[in-house]
Parts: sequence; structure tokens; C-alpha cells
Amino acid sequence: MPNADSELYPADLLALVEAYLAGLDFDADRRAARLVEAMQYSLLAGGKRIRPVLTLATARSRGADPALVLPAAAALELIHTYSLIHDDLPAIDDDSLRRGRPTCHVAFGEDIAILAGDGLFAEAFNLLLTHQPGDASALLAAVTEVAGATGVHGMVGGQFMDVAGLAADDDDLRTVHALKTGKLIEAAVVCGAVLTGAIDTGPYRAFAAEIGLLFQIVDDILDEAGDEAELGKSVGKDRAQEKVTYVSRFGLDGARRLAAEAEERARARLTALPGDTGDLASLTEYMGRRRH
Repeated sequence: MPNADSELYPADLLALVEAYLAGLDFDADRRAARLVEAMQYSLLAGGKRIRPVLTLATARSRGADPALVLPAAAALELIHTYSLIHDDLPAIDDDSLRRGRPTCHVAFGEDIAILAGDGLFAEAFNLLLTHQPGDASALLAAVTEVAGATGVHGMVGGQFMDVAGLAADDDDLRTVHALKTGKLIEAAVVCGAVLTGAIDTGPYRAFAAEIGLLFQIVDDILDEAGDEAELGKSVGKDRAQEKVTYVSRFGLDGARRLAAEAEERARARLTALPGDTGDLASLTEYMGRRRH
């Protein structure tokens, strides 16, 4: 749950997301109960819920009932949670703490954790395809957006580049994080738009690109200078693993300057969006200020 500058966070949208996620039981065979337990252990551990809240906030900015896009919003959180479970595995980041509790593989074992991530990824698309209302063209656009954001040309491709240490220069660094972090944030905003009737997604993508960059830069700053108790996860991992980050490349002061610039550009991009963008503006400010 957000706890820093929480007045900036649209609490009603967060409550909608939390209630919806808590209601998912996946209707699994009783023999898969341990797998579902592992999936829910990570999914319901809390967190910022930035991606689903962005989807709901975008829908509301367009004058729609945010509850309309809850299945798509929840699907994005399932995918994000799957990525965290797999990122934490010993073969990748080897983290033992996530959201203030033992990581999934520590609590359930590596084998179940891998399957829990796989299950969340598959159930995300099941949720989107079977529960999200909308006409066929809008649903197809949303599914295409999410699939593209999570594969080789999105989150997984960016994670590979990060693990492989391929950020040799500034352009590489931007590309890695635009794929690893930015694409799913972009999908969150775009899904909220297309599922409520948007035809031109360009302005939404432009805004999302800036908040995706802002989110990643602040993430890098927090890994270097954040408080582990407040973050609910280990700090200093990037430096220990000698990863190239915005902090290692530009220093703390330089990273903070870049974050401020990205936030300013995001605010400028908001002016091109229709409707009441107050929630999106608040989320942008929250992402710039966040401490966890």
C-alpha cells in the first residue's frame, strides 16, 4: 500500500483493485491448491498497484466508470507479480525479500515459485479474454497491447538485456528500461484508453513513456538510497551485482535531475489528453515522490 504522500494516490481506485484481486480464486482443482496458495501469496502481498490503478485512472479520465476495466487492470497486476516472482529467483536477482516478506521461492520452493509465475501469466490472459467487457476490436487491441508489452519486444526482452549486462551506453540503458519497465506501464495506460473507446493512442503513449521513465529512475535511486524497511525489499542489489543503472551512470544527483525532468515532461504530455486528468497528474507526482 502506498504510504508516502498517500494523499496523492487515488485511494478509491486502489480499493477497487485490492477488492477485485482478493476475489480471484482461479477456480483450481483441489490438487493444485498449493500452487494457488503460492500465486495468491505473492499477488496479495500488497504493493503500489501502479499499473492497474493507472488503467482505472485513464478510464475515469475519459468519463467511464473505472470498474469497467477492472479485469484488464487486474490482468496487468497478475503479469507484474509473475515478473517479480521470476526476477527474485536465484538464477536472476536472487532476492529473499519482497514487499516486506520472504520471496515466493523462499516461502514455497523454487519449483512452485516458477509454476506460480507461469500460472499468473496464463491466468492474466484468461481474465482479460473471459471477463473484460467491450467490443471485439477493443478487446483485441487490449490483448495485443498486453502481449506485446510482456514478450521479447517488451518486459521479458528488457529483463534479458538487463541480466545479460547489455546496457553499454546511455541509449542502451534507456532501451533496457523502456522495455523492462516502461512497456507494461504503457500498456496499462493504453488499455484504459482503448477499452473506453479511444482511437488515437498516441498522446496516451507519449504520457506513459515519460512516467515509465520516471518510475524506473526513481526505482534506481531507491535501490541505492532507499530505506529497506520502508521499501520492503533489499537495497543495494544493483550496485552489488554491478548493474548499469541511472544512478551508476549519472550519480544520485544526476538521477534525481533526470527524474525531475521526466516528471515535468509527463505533466506537459498530460495537457494533450482529453477529460479530467487529475488522477493521472496525482499519480505522476506520487511516482516522483515515492519512497518505496
